[in-house]
Amino acid sequence: MKIDVCYTPELIHQFDVSDKCVVIIDILRATSCMVAGLGSGVKSVTPVATVEECEALGKEGYVMAGERGGEKLPQFQIGNSPFDYMLPELKGKAIAATTTNGTRAIELSKEAPDVIIGAFLNLSATVKYLLTQERDILLFCAGWKGKYNLEDSLFAGAICDGVKKQATFESDAVTSAFYLYESMQTDLHYYISRSNHANRLSKFGIMKDIDYCSKTDEFDIVPRLIDGKLVV
Repeated sequence: MKIDVCYTPELIHQFDVSDKCVVIIDILRATSCMVAGLGSGVKSVTPVATVEECEALGKEGYVMAGERGGEKLPQFQIGNSPFDYMLPELKGKAIAATTTNGTRAIELSKEAPDVIIGAFLNLSATVKYLLTQERDILLFCAGWKGKYNLEDSLFAGAICDGVKKQATFESDAVTSAFYLYESMQTDLHYYISRSNHANRLSKFGIMKDIDYCSKTDEFDIVPRLIDGKLVV
């Protein structure tokens, strides 16, 4: 199989996703939330691009989750913290979610035959899944408002490291992510906590989210997008 990396949604037009397995990556914090929620018993997560779409699903009984610029939207029940998604009362519930970066990346990947959700929280499960499927892989980093970010690229590198014996590196984007991870893997939390995105989020007093999103293999699940919903 071949593997490539798209570092931001602004670059996705350079890739043909119609025959790819696309891994959506938004470590701080959308994909970490989705993994944490579905790994803790949430029934499904429906990602939508706009606040209005999320509110419409809320009227149908969905739990509304979302943020803009890192802050919880006041009309929603929960924000974009993995701890929100793991609340016991959400077990068996359907969530509708909209975020600044992550849900946009999912929206831009819907032509792909297989879309999965990756985070450090399910790193090994994601690698295992990718090694058992036959499609070429695109690692799609959500970035920050169209720009490159460190934590998503680190995770992309971790995936490249995990599949290196079976996958052909398709571009320098892959090689760069691989060596980034190789150089920082001994202390992921240290480097992620010093990223620009983490610095922005720390102003909201949510360092515990950043700490948690840096953990590896908390869940042995792979969320997949099926009929517009993320399910295990």
